[in-house]
Amino acid sequence: MGKGGALSDGVIKKILLSYTYVAIWIFLSFTVIVYNKYILDKKMYNWPFPISLTMIHMSFCATLAFLLIKVFKFVEPVSMSRDLYLSSVVPIGALYSLSLWLSNSAYIYLSVSFIQMLKALMPVAVYSISVLFKKENFKTDTMANMLSISFGVAVAAYGEARFDTWGVILQLGAVAFEATRLVMIQILLTSKGITLNPITSLYYVAPCCLLFLVVPWIFVELPVLRSTSSFHFDFVIFGTNSLCAFALNLAVFLLVGKTSALTMNVAGVVKDWLLIAFSWSVIKDTVTPVNLFGYGLAFLGVAYYNHSKLQALKAKEAQKKAAQADEEAGKLLEEREGEGGSMKRNESQD
Repeated sequence: MGKGGALSDGVIKKILLSYTYVAIWIFLSFTVIVYNKYILDKKMYNWPFPISLTMIHMSFCATLAFLLIKVFKFVEPVSMSRDLYLSSVVPIGALYSLSLWLSNSAYIYLSVSFIQMLKALMPVAVYSISVLFKKENFKTDTMANMLSISFGVAVAAYGEARFDTWGVILQLGAVAFEATRLVMIQILLTSKGITLNPITSLYYVAPCCLLFLVVPWIFVELPVLRSTSSFHFDFVIFGTNSLCAFALNLAVFLLVGKTSALTMNVAGVVKDWLLIAFSWSVIKDTVTPVNLFGYGLAFLGVAYYNHSKLQALKAKEAQKKAAQADEEAGKLLEEREGEGGSMKRNESQD
């Protein structure tokens, strides 16, 4: 093969790897969602203790992250002072614990398909909170797009056969806390030049998250667990469930690191439609035409938002490259002018 053939092989390999990363992330994300639903739903495994389940996940992830960093030296820890940890990591851990607690609680009351439809509000929440904290500029066309997504989700909720007000409140709360956490990561960590991969993130955040969950657990779930003497901890069920949750964190890093955040967003849409189809065909949840119509409207709004963000990113990159080209051209011109002055001085000396 010539150079063209080698280039084609490289491109094909890159495409195949990208699809592999996408497939791994979709599979793990799909598995964690369905597995959590299976454990928490009263009609399935019937263990409706979302705080306890979240604490099991955090304990497992914190322990594994500690082993990978401190024992096996697989990843280098990030240098972090006590003040930085308290001012930056602790608030993020608190928001993460609330997000996980509420999102897991929603599985007790809502179908998997409807929860995915409500999650379409995430861009709305992230944009609104970013504007509130002045990380994004308010734009009328963007807000109109956010309203169209909200309208689509509202239509989907109107058509939900198993609508539960408390479940919707829990899921919307989870979306709000998760969106705030994502914005706080930008403000408290990224802006300070601190970047955490999934392992170091779990190493610092998971123990903090676990401590925040202990307080509500003592008052809300511990008394009920004590009275449930028939329960026996199943290491296979909870061990594999926690392992899937940890693997999902690694898959997120792999997908975004090897492809892009946009690829993850597109993969997320594919995953949502697969979950809706699975929820309808296997779990036998009722998915109405109004559900699908509303979610379709929200999906179009999210797709347009992602497209707009991509175009803005491309324009920013083009502007950055143009500025770099101008700077290099300026330096080259200065060098040539310097060389010309040097030649003139040499001629005068001669």
